[in-house]
Amino acid sequence: MLTKPSVIVVDDHAAMARLVADNLEADGWDVRALDSGRAAIAAMAERPADLVVTDLRMPELDGLAVLAAAPADTPVIVMTGFGDIQAAVEAMRRGAWEFVEKPVRMAELVAHAARARGRRRESALPGIVGASVAIQQLAEAVTRVGASSAAVLIRGESGTGKELVARAVHAASPRRDQPFVAINCAGLAEGVLESELFGHVRGAFTGAATNRLGVFGEADGGTLFLDEIGDMPLGAQAKLLRVLQQREVRAVGSDATRTIDVRVLAATHRDLEAEIRAGRFREDLFYRLAVVPLAVPALRERADDIPALAEHFLARARARNAGCTVRALSDELFAALAGYPWPGNVRELEHVIERLAILVRGPVATIGDLRAVSPEVLVGARAAPRSDELVTLREVEDAYIERVLAHCGENKAKAAEILGIDPSTLYRRARTRMIAS
Repeated sequence: MLTKPSVIVVDDHAAMARLVADNLEADGWDVRALDSGRAAIAAMAERPADLVVTDLRMPELDGLAVLAAAPADTPVIVMTGFGDIQAAVEAMRRGAWEFVEKPVRMAELVAHAARARGRRRESALPGIVGASVAIQQLAEAVTRVGASSAAVLIRGESGTGKELVARAVHAASPRRDQPFVAINCAGLAEGVLESELFGHVRGAFTGAATNRLGVFGEADGGTLFLDEIGDMPLGAQAKLLRVLQQREVRAVGSDATRTIDVRVLAATHRDLEAEIRAGRFREDLFYRLAVVPLAVPALRERADDIPALAEHFLARARARNAGCTVRALSDELFAALAGYPWPGNVRELEHVIERLAILVRGPVATIGDLRAVSPEVLVGARAAPRSDELVTLREVEDAYIERVLAHCGENKAKAAEILGIDPSTLYRRARTRMIAS
């Protein structure tokens, strides 16, 4: 059972603290509502929280004192009265996550809290940012799989972070203190790949000036990650299978074999079952590698993580680009990012944020900036209508159909099954829209 994220809410006006607490509880938070800075600091010392929401102006110990007492990795949202913006800016300078003005717009506060939750819990799976249900379930699976010695096949679309998942499995394993070695099997000719995998001896072929250990040898005692295993040539597949069965390798050009102790993790974006039917992948190797399968969700399947990912990538971009002036993304820009299906997944989102960080001049990147540097995101975004905006039933239907199609990876047959309609209806709609455009 997944535990609720915890938050401390502090305001010397008890009614305000209760109002904020009620809204956060409705959004799934475990709330402790308090009426003084001293009580908040004592509560943090007793049991740390995932988030702190504090009023700025309070008698005795104010919000800045609460902020100073909060652990460095705990986000703090400051509530400030009208006309007290300078103090709020000072709180941000001292490390506050965000500030909101009173009277507080609860929807805005809840949204800030959700983004803070994503950042706070980005370590649920080492190296992977996010707190969505999909990522939490993956993290639990990684913990269980990591404790075993079984081979793991990690499946997912390009750009979803399959190598990060492999590293997390290694980190959760008894081999965590031993080497983690990765090799990409795509784009390497069979002869080159064999040398990379198993090593070679001096003089084995033209250019082999020295002995080479190979990645199996480098990973001995640890973990070897074979990325894009679906692209491995058939000849190399046969030799890999023999190594996995016999637990020994022979370097190219050598007559001697060497026993190795390696846990193998593999990853692919390909449909290996289809590759087997087409004769491009060995079925016996598939079953040897896929003892335990792990599926990495596409970004559109974990859209709740997009704000936390965007802020994470912005922080990284700021660190890499000394001239970056962007410190935050506007709420409208966040909404556009959340509405885009991200065919390139997390990698595509990272590139978009990097573009914004490099090209935008100003402290806040806006929807206009996004239109200038990555117009495809706005074109593909399925923005929800405002609550006061009336739209036609057809527009509502189209938006929902697009959402289901994105969830199904544009598989119209699967989408039609979810929608309860005939697949031909989706094809007719697609043709109608193409003609209209």
